[in-house]
Amino acid sequence: MLLKSKAYVELAYMTGILPIANRRIAYGTQESKDSFVDASGESLQAVFPADASYSDGSELNMFVEYGMATSERFSGYFGFSEKEVDGLFETYRRVTEAPRLSRSDLRDWYDGYHTAAGDRLYNPRSIVCALENNQIKNYWTSSGIYDSIIGYVKDNVADIRDDLAILFAGGGVAADIQEYAAVSRQLETKDEIYSAMVVYGLLTYENGEVMIPNRELMCGYASMMKKEEGLGYINRLARESARMLKATFAKDTETMAAVLKYAHDTESPIFSYNSEIELSAVVNLVYLSARDKYRVEREDKAGEGYVDFIFYPDCRSDNALILELKVDSSPEEAIRQIKEKKYILRLKGKLGEKPKYTGKVFLAGITYDRKTKEHKCLVEVADE
Repeated sequence: MLLKSKAYVELAYMTGILPIANRRIAYGTQESKDSFVDASGESLQAVFPADASYSDGSELNMFVEYGMATSERFSGYFGFSEKEVDGLFETYRRVTEAPRLSRSDLRDWYDGYHTAAGDRLYNPRSIVCALENNQIKNYWTSSGIYDSIIGYVKDNVADIRDDLAILFAGGGVAADIQEYAAVSRQLETKDEIYSAMVVYGLLTYENGEVMIPNRELMCGYASMMKKEEGLGYINRLARESARMLKATFAKDTETMAAVLKYAHDTESPIFSYNSEIELSAVVNLVYLSARDKYRVEREDKAGEGYVDFIFYPDCRSDNALILELKVDSSPEEAIRQIKEKKYILRLKGKLGEKPKYTGKVFLAGITYDRKTKEHKCLVEVADE
């Protein structure tokens, strides 16, 4: 009523998270309340007639919507660019009495969103909060939108549970992203759920695949996996992950193998180990609790090659972990590769340099034999 066919409206500019619902209501007599969510994540209520009907011929068809994932025009304005964050960080360093953040912290936690034009963007709200508070933490997923979307994930767990494990391993999942799905009252298919998650910033989209963009969102998903029993085997493995990490630092290889066997004996197809990403998905789940105190990097450049996993402790005096995976090989061979490729340099630094981390560095080899269906583990401490 405010906008359509009004002579006084030359241009209406609206911005926010949710697309505009292209509907007009034909009024009845009884009123009812429908809930909506605004751009801040707060729940709003609007009063509509209980017997309201929708007319496709009366849509607000004068709107042109531009979304970050599907429209190239204006896509660079949905977040902060690398250059903009550089400028904000310099201001932060200049005006903050005791700055505690590094530029790499901001990139690790809040970068990773892809636009339709091929650019990468930072989460703008999280960047502002982190710099103002002088603290790195999860700012985005504390909103009500997160809880709403995760509700759809739990309700459709049979369809997307295995995808969630792959996403958490750092992989991508094929999806047909269409922004109109985000205005639906019910999200029923995987593509509709993923479309809404991209619109809300819970996933990013590139080259036909959705993925988790950064550490901020990884932490949010890790928290969900540990507390949501409706996720089935993912939740059970998440709760086992504290035992797995403790066993690794205790060199308790029997317990490590038992947890891995428990993971493999689930009915999930991702544990068939048909590819490296599937084995990595298992490792991510059984070490999920490590993300509370560690930055876990997969296929990180270290020494003379790429190590499967490095666990960088948030506290530089805590123990670190280098993890190498092998199929149809021995854990001794995995440990030997860690040493020969000098992966430890990533943690200890080169000769003459100040060590980046001062705690012990644990070396772990995990192998799987496709014939015997057995896992074997070996843990050593570097320089012992």
